[in-house]
Parts: sequence; structure tokens; C-alpha cells
Amino acid sequence: MSTNRGQWGSKFGFIMAAAGSAVGLGNIWRFPYLTGENGGAAFVFLYVICVVFIGAPMLINEIAIGRLTGKGPVGAMQKFEANPVWRFLVGVLPLVVTFVVLSYYSVIAGWTVGYIYNSLFAIDITFVEFIATPEYVVPLHAAVIVMTLLIVIGGVSGGIEKATKILMPALFVILIIIILRSITLPGAGKGIEYYLLPDFTKINGKVALDALTQVFFSLGIGWGMMITYGSYLPKDQNIVASSLWVGAMDTSVALLAGLMVFPAVFAFNGNVSQGPTLVFTVLANIFQVMPFGHIAGALFFLLLFFAAITSTISMLEAPSAYFIDNKGWNRKKAAILVAILAFLFGIPSALSTGSNEFLTSMEVNFFGTKVASFTDILDHAFGKLFMMMVVLSTCLYTGWFMKTDLIVEEIALGSPSFKTATLLGIPIYKFWVFAVRYICPVVIGLVALNVLGVFG
Repeated sequence: MSTNRGQWGSKFGFIMAAAGSAVGLGNIWRFPYLTGENGGAAFVFLYVICVVFIGAPMLINEIAIGRLTGKGPVGAMQKFEANPVWRFLVGVLPLVVTFVVLSYYSVIAGWTVGYIYNSLFAIDITFVEFIATPEYVVPLHAAVIVMTLLIVIGGVSGGIEKATKILMPALFVILIIIILRSITLPGAGKGIEYYLLPDFTKINGKVALDALTQVFFSLGIGWGMMITYGSYLPKDQNIVASSLWVGAMDTSVALLAGLMVFPAVFAFNGNVSQGPTLVFTVLANIFQVMPFGHIAGALFFLLLFFAAITSTISMLEAPSAYFIDNKGWNRKKAAILVAILAFLFGIPSALSTGSNEFLTSMEVNFFGTKVASFTDILDHAFGKLFMMMVVLSTCLYTGWFMKTDLIVEEIALGSPSFKTATLLGIPIYKFWVFAVRYICPVVIGLVALNVLGVFG
């Protein structure tokens, strides 16, 4: 591994950075509204099952690919001497997906910054009015990009690791504070029951597949970010243990977010099925009528911002690493270029939530699914369709088109028990190989079909 690329300074630093990459708005914003749309606790139950049996094996796989090659996705495929098809699907495409998602994700992250201010000073503006005002959303989009850039320029251990060591623990502290306030509200018990006591009659194919889709989104699988972060991991670190810690922290944030949201929604007779606006509208209204609500609201949106910025860091790092590895650029030059391009590419997304009629009302039909607005089109194409293609391709390549033993040996470097330990008389690593070769491709294929609308 090239030492000028940088390495994580500690196991804790890597876990915080990788968990920060996984933990994002998908955990605190997307997970609760999907839970509300899919029957509450039944969805939560399926989500946890999918994390354990699908998410964890794929997370271990991507981190191992990165450490084995010491490169990001493109460099990894070159080192494996993969053919052009695999180089594109597993190497180039994930970086394109990550860059495009960064361009509009930073816009949404900017909303959280604005709402910290709105909550503290009780600004009288609706969410719809706020996101339709370019004078607010474009500068906030720029601010998020600049903050992310400054952290990434600091390097792997000096910037990313130091920032996430502070941001991730702070995120958990704020989350727990708001949970304690939420569960003590009058009537919160109904929300806790809805969230924790599953009604298994509500489980159907759509609920199961939505749970799987959320796992991929939440863990950051298929974006090239975990391969990149894995490439900075020293050889003596335990990939299995680190991956399980990352998965556990990511899942914990999602589960805690639900415990924060649903008691409050039920306490104030909110609509659990409101969809993507659940957090920004329902909770914002709840904070207005809560004692010390302006402080609670500011803390909540600070929490959202922390979750968002730890993800934008990895989204900027992954494409920047390409220029560092493959073009020989220094970190500052690579990061500045990607940041400028992401800001410029993100401007249409910032204008597509009401301020520009064409960008807001444009519509595309994806395999029978009508998607409206520039941002939603990008999200459906890159955040769902192409991301699923990357996940499936990575799984197939590792399991069937390369020497899987190379990955097994890499994982065993810092975790000898991965090869020597047994379960039911069968070596642990064989369960992992079986999952990557058979279980994951089938399940990911079903999820992809769901995204394409095959299951209605």
C-alpha cells in the first residue's frame, strides 16, 4: 500500500469514519418514514434480519477488497486485472454514483443547517417555502461542500478520522437527549408500541424488499466508499470485527431514530405515513409546541447535520482518491476539483424543489415508475437503479469471477479465527462465501427487480 495515500491512525478511528460514512440522512430521515409507510415494527424486524444476513457479508466484502488492493474501486479492478466490463461496473460506476449523489445530498444537508437557525430563532417560514427559496438553499449547499472539503483536505488520519471521532459520539449524545424528551411526552406510549411490537400480518413482498433496499442505502454498500475506506486500513486490523461494529452502529442509529420519531408523532397525533416530509414538517411542528421546543428542534437538526456531514466526507473522499491513486494528484488538488464540480452539478438540484418550475416539474418514466423533479430523477437513477447494479456486480465478481480465496485470506490476516473457527462443524468463512455467492446475489436481484417495478 502506498504510504502517501494515508492510513487510519487507530481501529477506533476507522470504525468511527466508516460508521460515519454509513450513518447519514438515510438513518434519521429515510428510515423512520419508510417504517411509517410499511407497518412500523414489522418493517423494523425485517430490516434487522436483512442487516445481519445480507448487509454484514457485503460490508466485509467491500472493506476486504479495499485493503487487499490498497486502492479505491477503479484501482482495485485494475490490480485484479479485471476485464473492461467489470472495471466499469465495479470500478467506475460506483464513483459516478457517489459523485452524483453527493451533488444533491449536500443540498439536503444544507436544509438541516438552515433549520438549526430557524429552530433557534423561531423563524416563521414553512418547509415548502424554505426549500423553494434559492437565496437560502444554494448558499447552504455551498457551505456544506466547503465544510466537507476542509475536512477531506486534512487527510485520512488528520482530517477525516479526527472529525468523525468527534461527530459520531456527539451524534449519539444528541440522539439520546431527544429520545428521552420524546418518550416522556403524554401519549408517547402508543408510538413506542407501534414501533416495537410487530404485527406480522403486515409483512408482504413490498415490505420485505423495501427493508432490503434500505439496508443497502444505510450501510453505504455499492457506492465505492467502503472499498476506499478499506484501502486505508492497516493489515493487522480485524476486518470482521470492524465491519460488525460499523454495521451495529449504523443500525443502532436507525433504530434510535425511530424511537425518537414515533413517540413524538403519536403524542401529537401526527400522520406516520406522511412519507419523506415526516421529519422536516411533522417534527418541526411538534418542536414548536413543545416546552423548550426551539432548543430541542435545533439539537435535532444539528443531529441531522452531523449525520449528513459524516456521509458527505466519504462521498467526496471516494472520487478524490481516484485522482490521487490513478492520476498522481495531491490530496488538496483532487478534493478541490471534485468539490467544485459537485457544487456546480448540485445547483439544479437546489433549484428543483420549487424555485425553478422546469426543474421542479420535469418528469421521467423509469420502467413504469413516474419520477418527478430533477433531484428525484437523479435519486431514482443513481441512488437506486445504478447503485443496485453496482451492488449486484460487486457480489457476482467477488463470488464467481475472481479468486474468492484471495478475499478470504485477506480477511483472515487480522482475524485468524475467520478461517479456523467453526459453527455446526462448518468453518465460519464458508458461511460467508456461501452468502456472497448464493444468498446475496439472489436477494439483491429481487431488490433490483423491485426498484424496476416488477413487484408493483
